[in-house]
Amino acid sequence: MRNTLVDPYEDIARSVVVTANDYASGLSFPVHTHRRGQFAFASRGTISVATPQGRWLVPPQRACWVPAGISHEMTMSGPVTMLNVFVSPEQAQAEQLPDHCCVYGVSALLRHLLDEAIDLPAMYDVQGRAGKLMNLLVAEIAAMSPLSLHAPLPSDARLARACRWLFAAPSIGVGLDMMAAEAGLSRRSFTRLFREQTGVSFAQWRQQACLLIAIERLSGGQAVTRVALDLGYASPSAFSSAFRRVLGDTPSRYLAGRPAS
Repeated sequence: MRNTLVDPYEDIARSVVVTANDYASGLSFPVHTHRRGQFAFASRGTISVATPQGRWLVPPQRACWVPAGISHEMTMSGPVTMLNVFVSPEQAQAEQLPDHCCVYGVSALLRHLLDEAIDLPAMYDVQGRAGKLMNLLVAEIAAMSPLSLHAPLPSDARLARACRWLFAAPSIGVGLDMMAAEAGLSRRSFTRLFREQTGVSFAQWRQQACLLIAIERLSGGQAVTRVALDLGYASPSAFSSAFRRVLGDTPSRYLAGRPAS
């Protein structure tokens, strides 16, 4: 299911606007941009974000920052409740929010601030309590720690094509030689270029890509055993071990949206 509508708050005369929306599983917003930065908090469900630079996965109770002007696509896994904070470029710059996409943990304070902010009128009193709350909200966003839920896409068209091929048919069993052949490069050239353009080895990137896809599928209701075997892990326990090693918790606990510390 596809939907081309986005939140119509670009021209509100406030530097920070907060919205809340419920979305059906599988709904996708095609490639679009905002004139404001977007902090998308997955109160429920999982959000997949794709840009020309890579893919980000936003599990329950986490959030993604998309700077103003960045082309991106969003897809919902499972029923999603999304709270958006739209921040003007001037406010984002003042708070030193990053100029690239990031996934963040979300503190208890930030969750409470979001809950308070969604009940405010769009034209809230900038000088009153509401204005102070919004300023604190953005300051708390800037204080959040980024999470490793990103698989970068190389800028080289050959490498990017091979990475998209793996995204379409993900497997931990896809080897370096197979990827090099898909890119039309020698093993040595592929290895060198891949690390230069992504900052990680292909083996690290493959594991990260498979875990992102695993989170998306698990959020959509697929069983751990099915996801583990589909992605080429020898057993569900091997998959769970890899998941915990990278993300710090078991799949079920992680996707339960345990509050960030």
